[in-house]
Amino acid sequence: MPIVTVKMAKGRPVEKKRSLVKAITNTVAKELDLKPEWVTVLIEEYDQKNWATGGKLHSDKFGSGFGKKGVLKSPGARK
Repeated sequence: MPIVTVKMAKGRPVEKKRSLVKAITNTVAKELDLKPEWVTVLIEEYDQKNWATGGKLHSDKFGSGFGKKGVLKSPGARK
């Protein structure tokens, strides 16, 4: 029973998460030749103020959205 953990910034819509876990589940099941029901996917989400890369907080580096700076905004984020 494989367990896959995805770590990412908070803010993505639930529809994107549904699509992601479906794709991961199908790929793992196919590659390991097992039933999709046996695959577990865990999503761990982090506030950008609690995540840093290269010595800089992601909240400072990317602003209020997620992903590439200025490209993807979290729902309800200020412009």
